[in-house]
Amino acid sequence: MTHYSKVIATFFCFGGVACAQETSAEFPVRMDGDIGAGVSWDRSVVRGVASSASPLPYANFDYGRAFVRIDTLGVKTMQAGYGHVELIARVSQDGFTANTPTLSGIASRRSSVPLGVGSLQVTPWGAVFINGFHDVNRSHGNLAELIYAAQWESGPITLYPELGMEYQSSQYVRYFYGVSQAESKASAYTAYQPGSALNPMLGLLGEIKVAPTWYLNFYLRRRWFDQSISASPLVLRGK
Repeated sequence: MTHYSKVIATFFCFGGVACAQETSAEFPVRMDGDIGAGVSWDRSVVRGVASSASPLPYANFDYGRAFVRIDTLGVKTMQAGYGHVELIARVSQDGFTANTPTLSGIASRRSSVPLGVGSLQVTPWGAVFINGFHDVNRSHGNLAELIYAAQWESGPITLYPELGMEYQSSQYVRYFYGVSQAESKASAYTAYQPGSALNPMLGLLGEIKVAPTWYLNFYLRRRWFDQSISASPLVLRGK
């Protein structure tokens, strides 16, 4: 299977700062978590598109009903089970610019703008993330994910291993990895109209305490792409 890797290394994370007085026991209006600066590295699977590393802000905190979880932000609403129903958005970098000779005749893809509904269920057996999105940008496709995260602590080190599954609708997959008839005529690639995809994933979030309020964080994530994506003529085999 084709795989996709993402690494976020974060430095100078400052956590647990009280920003205001509490207004309720359930949603105290204070920052609880980490903010900082880091570097993101994304491994590209598209032919002719180089893997990239870029600086980025890092945030993983709650503030009242609002929250940011690395690349997902939102607002908690009504209680549901071990968590809440959440209105969410995701910061996505799944687009690419087709300005290389390898992709001559292929149109650039705009990054998705996923908006949706989700929930974080913090159970006695670990955390479960349930999220569903609709891309309001060019693909107009749907995304969904189910992720389980455990916790392991040893001294100053805390690890959160993740195991999950991601669904991508046929509209989403076709936009990013399909080849239209017009693109096929203008390029060296055969036309390709894939269906939906189910992508298993593994992740690991790590936190190392280096001072009373300073942490070094990292987040690793790998997805194994479904055949509908890996069979695309735009995708590098074995990546």
